[in-house]
Amino acid sequence: MAEEILLTKEGYDKIVAEHEELVSVRRKEVSERLKEAISYGDLSENAEYDAAKNEQAELEERIHKLETMIRKAKIIDENEMPKDYVNVGLKVKIKVQETGLEAEYTIVGSTEADPFEGKISNESAVGSALMGQKLGSVVEIQVPDGLMHYEILDIYK
Repeated sequence: MAEEILLTKEGYDKIVAEHEELVSVRRKEVSERLKEAISYGDLSENAEYDAAKNEQAELEERIHKLETMIRKAKIIDENEMPKDYVNVGLKVKIKVQETGLEAEYTIVGSTEADPFEGKISNESAVGSALMGQKLGSVVEIQVPDGLMHYEILDIYK
């Protein structure tokens, strides 16, 4: 069976919106650029034509990738997740015992991960170590800075 792609509802909606934008708007724009480039004549030395063909290929590749993601998506409903332990779709507040630093993360599937927004993948070193852990647990995680101990302070939606 094909591998599922775990997505929150928000992440799934973003992918669908991007797909719709690429198919309904960008595809037409690229097609127009391609027609214009063809109208310039000799395709063997036509830089505009080459650029438009490359853009079209990249666009079609992205559309195909999004369609695959949509087809394989398994939407995680945070409201149905028990908040007893860390899971995809839930937020977790942790404290790094070595530094006293506190942080909040949302655990998401790998396609939605964005560390700058506090969204970490369930497949990352930190995310996978936190998965399934209960409130109050202390988890040892090997990170680039060395072995750290993360205490789970809260789990919520």
